[in-house]
Amino acid sequence: MRHPPAARAPARSPRRLTAAILVAAAAATLAAAHETTAPPGPTYAVTARMLDDARADLARLDVKGRAPLTGYDRDAFGPAWADVDGNGCDTRDDVLARDLDDVETDPATQGCVVLAGTLSDPYGGGLVEFRRGPGTSAAVQVDHVVALGDAWQKGAQGWDDATRLAFANDPANLLASDGPLNQRKGAGDAATWLPPSRGFRCAYVLRQVQVKAAYGLWVTQAEHDAIARELDGCVVRG
Repeated sequence: MRHPPAARAPARSPRRLTAAILVAAAAATLAAAHETTAPPGPTYAVTARMLDDARADLARLDVKGRAPLTGYDRDAFGPAWADVDGNGCDTRDDVLARDLDDVETDPATQGCVVLAGTLSDPYGGGLVEFRRGPGTSAAVQVDHVVALGDAWQKGAQGWDDATRLAFANDPANLLASDGPLNQRKGAGDAATWLPPSRGFRCAYVLRQVQVKAAYGLWVTQAEHDAIARELDGCVVRG
């Protein structure tokens, strides 16, 4: 099983983080494509240093109310899945190739377009089969760990276009995930949504804190308290 890439302490700049820091008839079609097992989710342990850094980052984040969603539009963050790193592949395919196992790609696209693979879903703890197609692609979605709508209400309204584009395509803030769970999350923060797989919650909020610290986003009091509770429950590896 492939684990999400480990998170690490972020650079103190509102720039693109590196990928090292380890988403009716249509519904029926998606359910058919969504072949999931439901074992207990694995526990994602973190190092003591990662936990200390996350707590320090959380302590430095501004705590205040969310701004209105007024003016929010996905297009404010630039073209979806832009090839910002210039490797010839769009960001969604980069993340699918990183997070899926048994990946099949389209050779006609120089191996960029991911056609199939298996996701060990960190959010639900099960396995999700991905197969590209109009009725099946949505079974696996790429989630913004810090949602774009949440970011908009907590600082991103004041960013320039380049920073918003970088944020939307930053691999440190992206995870392949179970499609329906990603839809359920929406633009929720840690106070309103956490992964059903409890073993991943520590790694999830740790990543949220690091991303918010790197980009200068703030948190609400309820969000701050929810993150602090999850960090207190982290399993630390040696």
